[in-house]
Amino acid sequence: MHKPVSKVREAKIELYRKKGKIHAKATSGRFTTWRWAMVWLTQIIFYGACWLNWESNGLSRQAVLFDIAHEKLYLFGLVLWPQDALLLAIALILAATGLFFTTAVAGRLFCGFACPQTVYTAIFTWIEAKIEGDHIARLKLDQSPMTARKLLLRTSKHGIWLLIAAWTAITFVGYFTPIRELLPSLAGWQVGPWEGFWLIFYTAFTYIQAGLAREAVCQHMCPYSRFQGVMFDDAMRTVSYDAVRGEPRNLGRQSGGAGDCIDCGICVQVCPTGIDIRDGLQYQCINCGLCVDACDEVMTRTGAPTGLIRFASERELAGRPVPSGIAGRPRVAVYGALLVVFAGLGTWTLGERSLLLVDVIRDRGALLREAADGRIENSYTLKLINLAEEARDFTVEVDGLPGIAIVGARAFSAPSGSIQPVTLTVAVPSDTGRTGIQPISFRISARQDIASSVIEKSSFVLP
Repeated sequence: MHKPVSKVREAKIELYRKKGKIHAKATSGRFTTWRWAMVWLTQIIFYGACWLNWESNGLSRQAVLFDIAHEKLYLFGLVLWPQDALLLAIALILAATGLFFTTAVAGRLFCGFACPQTVYTAIFTWIEAKIEGDHIARLKLDQSPMTARKLLLRTSKHGIWLLIAAWTAITFVGYFTPIRELLPSLAGWQVGPWEGFWLIFYTAFTYIQAGLAREAVCQHMCPYSRFQGVMFDDAMRTVSYDAVRGEPRNLGRQSGGAGDCIDCGICVQVCPTGIDIRDGLQYQCINCGLCVDACDEVMTRTGAPTGLIRFASERELAGRPVPSGIAGRPRVAVYGALLVVFAGLGTWTLGERSLLLVDVIRDRGALLREAADGRIENSYTLKLINLAEEARDFTVEVDGLPGIAIVGARAFSAPSGSIQPVTLTVAVPSDTGRTGIQPISFRISARQDIASSVIEKSSFVLP
């Protein structure tokens, strides 16, 4: 008698499913239009922003530039330094929170409309369709043997892909090395090692990700697709198939008893990641809405109402009331509150940002000394950090003890973006009636802007 085979031993875990290259069918509709609008918007900003100039103090410079060599970040009229790292951290937190907020409201809208992988895949696919034909023609070309025509088409396609990838890499590096300086140096490959590395790497990266990998990035490489589920709830609107209305599928387009879905499969044909939305919500779905456009077109042709596939929540599809307000969507409320808090914090930090930073260091070699006139002296080193775009003159004042004064010069200058160390001697009369360590403060003011002064606390040692 044969023993039953264990179900556990029969089970197979499918870690990677290879479907072959996906040739998505082109479609049209409102979501397709919005998708291409985002392609144009993002690429106009990316390719164009590095060519903008900004006039500052009579000099012209690139408006957006990450000047790593001089430790500056130019954003039009704003110049950020390493000391402004808090602003960068707040900006990254805002970006992450905004992504989470968007996901909690309407799923992976960023993935479907603004993600660089989605944008460049759309561009590369459009080029492929213009050269090789529609999805059927491309599929037949893949399956056909190598001929002179196929070689010409493939060479043309990959050549254009490489040109776009190369220009993308040049633009990317142009945000770190001024684009008008980078282009002339490329003629004889007179670029630095890091520039050369990123030009080659980013060209290859764009070419492989958008031209060869495509849907594999969304299916297997993107970490966001894996953890997005923790932000989902039954009230979130995502691209969904209305099974109550669509099932059972009306294969023969018969009237009575059948659903509106005619099982034409066009929703699968237009999907850039090759999934069937009728199988339910899947992590590979990027919420691009292309299946919605395609299905609406079919519904219009068959005389059925549109919206068989649409942005809807689980509650809506199940006929349950969708909660509204903060109480009904606490996750959205939390993300929205975090956005407001960090936006306010960033605005306040930027508004309170000082273009002068001062570090006061006491001379630890000699705590105090007695001058010839009997006064007690302490020595200090002040590091004046001038974050302004022009050289500035500074005056230093001291306060905190009766008769306290600076011995010698109290006016100094610091070039733009420099750390200027200055040595000060501070004296106090010996008859102050105080002993030990006493608190004092230095006030440093810019002559060009008296209002922007900095007060730094320190101490004075008396016998």
